[in-house]
Amino acid sequence: MRIIYFYAVAGAVAVSLFSLIGIITLALQKEKARKKITLFLVSLSAGTLLGESFIHLMPEAVDKTGADMSVWFWLLGGIMMFFVLEKIIFWHHCHNPESHKHIHPIGKMTIIGDGLHNFIDGLIVAGAFLANIPLGIATVITVIAHEIPQKISDFSILLYAGYSKAKALLFNFISALIAIVGAAAGLAINARIESFSVYILPFAAGGFIYIATADIIPELRKETNFKKSIKQLLNILLGIGVMLSLKIFLK
Repeated sequence: MRIIYFYAVAGAVAVSLFSLIGIITLALQKEKARKKITLFLVSLSAGTLLGESFIHLMPEAVDKTGADMSVWFWLLGGIMMFFVLEKIIFWHHCHNPESHKHIHPIGKMTIIGDGLHNFIDGLIVAGAFLANIPLGIATVITVIAHEIPQKISDFSILLYAGYSKAKALLFNFISALIAIVGAAAGLAINARIESFSVYILPFAAGGFIYIATADIIPELRKETNFKKSIKQLLNILLGIGVMLSLKIFLK
């Protein structure tokens, strides 16, 4: 069991570090190059989120529960939880967007919202490793693929809100570290509630499906250029293909 705990915490640490490395790397790129890389990562993450949900998480949850009806309620719960989380973040918007002389409330809410999101990511990573190690590895890759473009977006919002680049990076890093706290919490919960590792899987799938279909794909649909749209589709399929490959080779 100790090795599972090690993998769970190491997975959360990897999510935090790769997110930070990704944002620093992209922040150093020229704007044109940064936009291209970000667009690739965004469409790729849509595919990995969907692939992880339908190829890894849901089949594992159904297998472990014997297709118990509650699995689908947890799936719906994940969708609704992320909907509410997103609403909380958007409700606290800035009423004076033209002024750059103060720290806008949207910056603080971005930090809080992203911290909560990362805590849930940590819970999900822990739950996946508790189910089995290959599933945990696939989940870590999925979370990283989603977190890097998300962190770039958060970084931009914090700069707009009035934070310096150094402070924006610092708060992004602190927020990312909360994933480790989430993983530790997940392990502690599992020690008391054995079914945690089973039902966190469909909950995670619901959250991933919501992010992919409610957040990412609507943004990708705004692109009307035919060639760029084809690239987006191929990147989504690539993300799904990566998850399928992991399913085959990590057995």
